[in-house]
Amino acid sequence: MRVIVTRPIQEAAQWVHALADAGFGAVALPLIGVLPPPDPATVSAAWARIGKFDAVMFVSGNAVDHFFASKPSAAPEFGMPGAINIRAFVTGPGSLSALKRARVDARCIDMPDRAAEQFDSEALWSVVAHRVQPGYRVLIVRGSASHDAAGNAMSADKAVDGVGRDWFAEQVRAAGGSVEFVVSYQRRPPELSDSDRAMVRQAAADGSVWLFSSSEAIGNLVASCVDQSWAQAKAVVTHSRIAQAARKAGFAVVCESRPTLAALMASIESVA
Repeated sequence: MRVIVTRPIQEAAQWVHALADAGFGAVALPLIGVLPPPDPATVSAAWARIGKFDAVMFVSGNAVDHFFASKPSAAPEFGMPGAINIRAFVTGPGSLSALKRARVDARCIDMPDRAAEQFDSEALWSVVAHRVQPGYRVLIVRGSASHDAAGNAMSADKAVDGVGRDWFAEQVRAAGGSVEFVVSYQRRPPELSDSDRAMVRQAAADGSVWLFSSSEAIGNLVASCVDQSWAQAKAVVTHSRIAQAARKAGFAVVCESRPTLAALMASIESVA
């Protein structure tokens, strides 16, 4: 059975290897490209003010990797003197691994329990809500799309502010805290080759299982293959919002799964 892994290239490689080790015929088709930040100066400015925040919330592993890639050598370490009170908030294991690569002290990291049903903003808020009091200052590090849903170039303001769900920021503000945003990387649509498109056509109808961990990946796929029918296609997705996007795109079979490899493997087998 073939599994199409659609995550950005670095994360896709990890999942492909894990699935291949388990006996699945996994192949990578990254549907989100990752680029450096649109305005590196804003990332540097965020690092210059890092000690003024009580917590930094990272929306993804890519947000972590690119933010710390811009870290000045003189910037204080999370969990070390000079930044002792800064917490690092992440929604799941992938971002946690990125923080570990960045040598962030585990004692200052907050994330949902590994047994949580979902790794998302809601699950993270249930863990950190007690910390957020009036005056609590949170920096949210996220990405921006280099193009909007219609394929048009993003404005400079939107590129710098970033895009994505603002639910977590709304909860912080409702609790009396303040929120700032910084964009540490850009996302872009895929550049599919002729062989990629041939694989897409085949995988849409041959019983392959599409693995999605992002609604944006589905949107990029549909936009890149506008005449493709998904009426025979199967998808395993890691969140209810992604399931909605897959059904809207026309996928015939959509199975929701917890975003752990063990759960994903069981879900893949269930739709085979």
